[in-house]
Amino acid sequence: MANELLYYIPAGQYGKEGVLALLEQHPEIKFVSLVGVDLAGNDTDEKIPISMFFDDYEDFFEGRMVQTDGSSVVLTDIATLNNARVDMWADASVNWFIDYNYENLDPMTGLPTGTLRIPAFLMHCDEYVDSRSILKRSVDYVKSELLAMLKNNYVPGMDHVKGEDIADIYFTTATELEFWVKTPSKVVSTKELSTSQKLQEQYWQRTHGAVRTAMEQAVERLDQYGLHAEMGHKEVGGVKGKIDDEGHMDHVLEQLEIDWKYTSNPLQTADNELQARIIVREVFRENGLDVTFQAKPIIGVAGSGEHTHFGLMAKLKNGKMVNLFSPEDMKKAALSPLGIGAIMGLLKNYEAINPFISSTTDSLNRLKPGFEAPVCIVTSIGEDPSVPSRNRTILCGLIRDIDNPMATRFELRSPNPYTNTYTALALMYLAAFDGMSYVINSGKTPAQLLDELSKAPEDVTDYLETGRAYRSEKDVFEDYTQEERDAMFGKPPATVWENVLGYKNHPEKVDVLSRGNAFSRRLMDSFIAGVMTRWTLELANRIVPANINAVRAMKPVHTTDDVVDTARWDAVNELRIYLAKDTATAKSLFTRITEAIAAKDYDTASALQVEMNEKMPLLEAKYAEYVRNIL
Repeated sequence: MANELLYYIPAGQYGKEGVLALLEQHPEIKFVSLVGVDLAGNDTDEKIPISMFFDDYEDFFEGRMVQTDGSSVVLTDIATLNNARVDMWADASVNWFIDYNYENLDPMTGLPTGTLRIPAFLMHCDEYVDSRSILKRSVDYVKSELLAMLKNNYVPGMDHVKGEDIADIYFTTATELEFWVKTPSKVVSTKELSTSQKLQEQYWQRTHGAVRTAMEQAVERLDQYGLHAEMGHKEVGGVKGKIDDEGHMDHVLEQLEIDWKYTSNPLQTADNELQARIIVREVFRENGLDVTFQAKPIIGVAGSGEHTHFGLMAKLKNGKMVNLFSPEDMKKAALSPLGIGAIMGLLKNYEAINPFISSTTDSLNRLKPGFEAPVCIVTSIGEDPSVPSRNRTILCGLIRDIDNPMATRFELRSPNPYTNTYTALALMYLAAFDGMSYVINSGKTPAQLLDELSKAPEDVTDYLETGRAYRSEKDVFEDYTQEERDAMFGKPPATVWENVLGYKNHPEKVDVLSRGNAFSRRLMDSFIAGVMTRWTLELANRIVPANINAVRAMKPVHTTDDVVDTARWDAVNELRIYLAKDTATAKSLFTRITEAIAAKDYDTASALQVEMNEKMPLLEAKYAEYVRNIL
């Protein structure tokens, strides 16, 4: 059956007649869906009969076929109740994927029913307002501006790539997808998971049973969709599964990762990632397993990241491809001047970028010391160019191979599977361009630029900020105390509100990121407004109620007047009351949080959320100590 199915239609290989002729050969494809991506990263999905695609083909590409409204997509303060119409414009510049329903077989062909998913742009009042259009405009802007700058300026240290020789610029990007998989309705203790992680029992181990089958099928299916999977493997989290009475793997709870090859079109990279999540979730579900792409599904255990790689290539007029981040001599330098500028631009502007990367409480829960997730705005490029290193404790690291200059790129380690990859890539390249512009216009030598990247906090430089360091080749978690980290690299945000303040308190950095109006201030403000809505609703209506239930579930279980047991329960109960019980003299912490949110006192709500996040694990530890002593 697999060989009979059409999985994707490559961009640019077929015109209208070719596409329709191809679809006529596949009557199992019965529906069309225009896939627009809103500012929260949600993708639309409709079921339009394929006959309408044949009858009104042009209308799909001119916004006349499909409309939605502001209640269906997250376009906060843009698609309003009194101006809600949003038109969807199909995009012919990228691959189109076919999504098959293997549970609904077409009676005529015996094949699963397919839906042709065509990526689309969202238009409101004659303006494209979606995540895909933001990315497209951003890379178009960076490309045109960078080409002009390189052609009109001499850059010391870039003699191997002269501006007048460049015909085009390509943005090489890729993502890595981590996720947790489990047997439905089975529970494994956090302590058991944490112990397994510390003992390193899972990383790169063999998969077994349904997990192995699903992993192999997912890798194969990614290939069928043209994503060219590179590997699938186990990650650090998880426990060894158990075998049930019928010989099947049961009590599965494992963390996995699947990677696929980069593309030179960021829009295609982000579309691929969206399709990859669909494939992974469906394949594992077909094998009786649940998948979650949450950043931190289990507190106290490794979270799931989606490391995002970005590079920059130039195609010369003679047809040769050159990596703009690679130096002329890979053994004498780690980066070209443009590469140094790119990482400086990202780091300098990251406070304003971070709310778009880590926009939820879940995403910030992942960014904690001890779990190989970044907490500081800092990079590493290796102590010696002749010996590439891989520092996994920093925000954005340099990936390079001395024998392969084309492989030089940066890896941003903060994104997670639910990060909006479209807006993230847009901001990464816009920030990198700011740093590259500084390099081009400064006329500084590679040595001078490297000194600036490696500055001490007290050093005053022309581009990077005083009071901050931006590079460390040390283990950021082990070689610095928290106070030292905060002093050198800036204090990381603990809540969504603290993260949003990085946007609100740095208008000069927001101005940098909105250059060229590719990602306009209006759209940025809409994104941030949506982030705030989700944070307040989730905190008041999910997080606090879940913690209330956890507190209520803690009951006294000792039956004697044992002094130790009584004292421990009293300590537990005192904290329970502080967290969840209003009294005649004081309101509980949970009540104060919800009241602060209702009053839009976000500073207070944020501070109380930090206190709640500290006291809930303390309560759980005290209760565990109490219960453990009961015989």
